[in-house]
Amino acid sequence: MIFFPTVEEVAVIFFPCFDSNMVSTAALPKWERTVRVLLCVFGMILSVYALHVELSREHDPNYRAMCDLGESVSCSKVFTSRWGRGFGLVQFFVAQDSPLNQPNSLLGIVFYTLQLGLGLTLSKKAALLLVFSSWVSVAGSLYLASILAFVLGDFCMVCVSTYIVNFALLYTNLKRRSAIEGKKAKAG
Repeated sequence: MIFFPTVEEVAVIFFPCFDSNMVSTAALPKWERTVRVLLCVFGMILSVYALHVELSREHDPNYRAMCDLGESVSCSKVFTSRWGRGFGLVQFFVAQDSPLNQPNSLLGIVFYTLQLGLGLTLSKKAALLLVFSSWVSVAGSLYLASILAFVLGDFCMVCVSTYIVNFALLYTNLKRRSAIEGKKAKAG
């Protein structure tokens, strides 16, 4: 007989520190896992596209992305700006071409992968980390949105889409955390 591990068992293999205090999937809202996967996949697609645009523009200054619709609606202008790497802040601490000053889109890929991976676990620790990382992403989104609007004077469809995904993930993670804590309170 072939043994297939459950999603929770696989998650414990990749995230062993989250195996304590597990709750059943019945504690979570039914829509949570589907919405999480859709949001994370969409966020990854947006981030990979943003990375592609940035790298293409670096290699060919004449490159025109699909999201470049005009002078004030240009994602490539945003991605290649100072704020497109390390939120425009890392370069104050390290050289602009330092390996630590990575494109924001690469940070997005890491974030959405983390959200997807931790979303497979059912522990209270994972739920707290999901909420915390979502708050950080929302703070980053608000910061970058203000740079987009008030400093660059540009509209970036890809950027705004990632901001929406980040806010939706925060909502999803808050619902998940309250469901897990509610289940623990009933059980404990």
